[in-house]
Amino acid sequence: MLGFAPPPGRPLFVLFGSSIVQFSFSNGGWGAALADIYARKADILLRGYIGWNSRRAIQVIDKVFPKDSPVQPSLVIVYFGGNDSVAAHSSGLGPHVPLEEYIDNMRKIAQHLKSLCDKTRVIFLSCPPLNEETLRKSTSTVLSEIVRTNETCRLYSEACVSLCKEMDIKVVDLWNAMQKRDDWATSCFTDGLHLSEEGSKIVVEEILTILKEAEWDPCLHWKVMPTEFGEDSPYDLVSSSGQSTVNPSDWTFHRGIQWD
Repeated sequence: MLGFAPPPGRPLFVLFGSSIVQFSFSNGGWGAALADIYARKADILLRGYIGWNSRRAIQVIDKVFPKDSPVQPSLVIVYFGGNDSVAAHSSGLGPHVPLEEYIDNMRKIAQHLKSLCDKTRVIFLSCPPLNEETLRKSTSTVLSEIVRTNETCRLYSEACVSLCKEMDIKVVDLWNAMQKRDDWATSCFTDGLHLSEEGSKIVVEEILTILKEAEWDPCLHWKVMPTEFGEDSPYDLVSSSGQSTVNPSDWTFHRGIQWD
């Protein structure tokens, strides 16, 4: 994995996608939350590329996930679609990818990842909704007009979900999950498009639900996975009795959210 090898026995989770992945460690992002939840249980590796579409992803999939790597990921979480769904520019430039090609590209990504190892698990994130008005106001004037609509986001999201059902891949339907909140349009984004801390909480909740319910062996839910070097030690904090120590390895009191 690009020269990265986790400690022996510690699983590797890779986040692969466009800006929603690249920014996932910022502003209380979902990637940072997962890294905290899986501290001492799995290594979270970020492979996010702002502005990318599924075409660029399949161009580098062999380099990001080489089949001959001595270490293969236990889990890959994939997000592409938002940039693909941008309306085509008259110049022929830009990130737009027609819907049928997007589906084919995502199928190729899934096939590659599933071929890495029989224990490599895959979760796709579908295209979330967006706040069109806020996005128009926040788009930089250095860019040509970018046409993004909720309707195209819905179409690409539904296509992703449908593909995952066809290929028996776990999927987070972000289009519908986010809109369960009445205030989703104002609370879930920093700029109408990229996720706020509240938006990221939804992503984390949905991912953890999949990991908890999936009948995978081994289970990749954080409560089931072993804690690295979690054995009791005489060097742990001394208990109130003064006769023993207290193992803090699995304490979670520091978290603002006690994740399930």
